[in-house]
Amino acid sequence: MTITSSAPAGTDAPSRRGAPRPTRQRMTQHRRKEALLFYLFISPWVIGFLAFMAGPMLFSIYLSFTEWDTFTPPRWIGLENYTTLLFDDPVFRKVMFNTFFYSLISVPLGMGVSLFLANLLNKKIVLRKFFRTLVYLPHLIPLVAVALIFQMVLAPEAGPLNQMLSWVGITGPNWLMDPAWVKPALILMSLWQAGGGTILLLAGMNGIPKEFYEAAEIDGASGLQQFWTITFPQLTPVIFFNLIMGIIASFQVFAQVFILTEGGPDNASQMAVPMLFDEAFVFYNMGYGSAIAWILFVVIMVFTAIAFSTSGRWVFYETEVRR
Repeated sequence: MTITSSAPAGTDAPSRRGAPRPTRQRMTQHRRKEALLFYLFISPWVIGFLAFMAGPMLFSIYLSFTEWDTFTPPRWIGLENYTTLLFDDPVFRKVMFNTFFYSLISVPLGMGVSLFLANLLNKKIVLRKFFRTLVYLPHLIPLVAVALIFQMVLAPEAGPLNQMLSWVGITGPNWLMDPAWVKPALILMSLWQAGGGTILLLAGMNGIPKEFYEAAEIDGASGLQQFWTITFPQLTPVIFFNLIMGIIASFQVFAQVFILTEGGPDNASQMAVPMLFDEAFVFYNMGYGSAIAWILFVVIMVFTAIAFSTSGRWVFYETEVRR
């Protein structure tokens, strides 16, 4: 019995090893060139990150275990900075209370105001684009300018806020000099820049399919029912983003305190970052300031982790299927 090859006459059977090899070599060279260009273009960012972020962060970890005044060599003291902050420094405990108080009130309040404004500006009203621009403009003003504006707004006698309160028979407090009112004044100031979250929520509302609302109207749902059953669940990813960014920003509040009150009166408005700045760059306690920075970093990470761990219960994505 004779076995004949199925290859055409005059041709050799194709080699399994030899044929693809030139193509693989060309693809490998092309990929190497792409990889080289990738690392070339990303290298400025990598160098900047290592030199200006990762390097100083690692150095600050070392400094937090030392006593250093920037003029003499650092002296290793171990955990002394941390134990002093956590157990022996009443000012730090008061500062952390102020920071928690500010964050726990300003973040939910700001998110609520942003959601309220976004819902209003999403309706078909006259001059809607003008009002949207008007709401977002304060978000573009630098914090230093905002602080100076509120220094005049919150003035005890000539300030517009206290003058408006006097129209209804209320004597306005000395906002920035009264320990009982200075934190509410800072929280009130934080609402000035709610336009950033409002714009994000408006973008999320515009992405909700209109068919959802049409079906709800056919079923007889009211406007409030449509908001809580359609709009709010569809906006939860944006709300979650605003929550994370709000937590980080509120724990890092600095310019408002530094310009308006400098932490006073009697440390009633002092926050973690201004205290860090004072310890490191005013009193030259770099080790102590670094310890404050890392305690604040851990606190922010804990609150962020809590937000992420609970997001699965209330954040809903359009393509998500739950059982």
